[in-house]
Amino acid sequence: MAAAQAVVEDVRFAYDDSFRLAIDSLRLDPGERVACIGPSGSGKTTLLHLLAGILLPQLGRVEVAGVDWTLLGTGERRRRRLESIGLVFQEFELIEHLSVRENILLPYLLPGGPPDLGDATERAADLARAVGIEARIGRRPRDLSHGERQRVALCRALVTQPGLLLADEPTGNLDPETTARVVELMLSEAARHSATLLVVTHDHALLDSFDRVVDFRDFAVGAGR
Repeated sequence: MAAAQAVVEDVRFAYDDSFRLAIDSLRLDPGERVACIGPSGSGKTTLLHLLAGILLPQLGRVEVAGVDWTLLGTGERRRRRLESIGLVFQEFELIEHLSVRENILLPYLLPGGPPDLGDATERAADLARAVGIEARIGRRPRDLSHGERQRVALCRALVTQPGLLLADEPTGNLDPETTARVVELMLSEAARHSATLLVVTHDHALLDSFDRVVDFRDFAVGAGR
């Protein structure tokens, strides 16, 4: 999947009267590696959901790989998201009755996902090995630690080799050694597939690994997510 440019222009979004997000202009160039920082509740997770087409702005344009999300229906947004965007949710969103392997391969198992597993099963095993959970690949999420669940979510986001990778605090529950492995995997996979990468993080020690840092204090108005 080719690297995707992402463009946010004149976007306004509000959950209710207590939170308003205003982004006049934000552009992620193809292959760029960007870190997003800012206080809790400033809207960083909301930005990821807007870029993934999970949320739509009330005003403005969110465009990924030349496609304006606001012009697509729910089903088409879902199909494009499964095919071309990797998303690491802050709460992981694992399916409890599926194995680790099946959770990693979930984009291929869902209706509207990529049509052919191909070598994805082998890729899932390689990713699990890279983050140190290969011995857990047949287990269920309930058998995993918090940090292991986080690594499953990262592998799932990477398995489709997406053109845009969005990660919400992907190292927040990891020890320093595992953090280093996870960051190296994200950066190396993004580079190998020329993916565009946006990572929300509170860990300022990671910032030197990125091409650019976006400070969310410039965007949010009020309290939010």
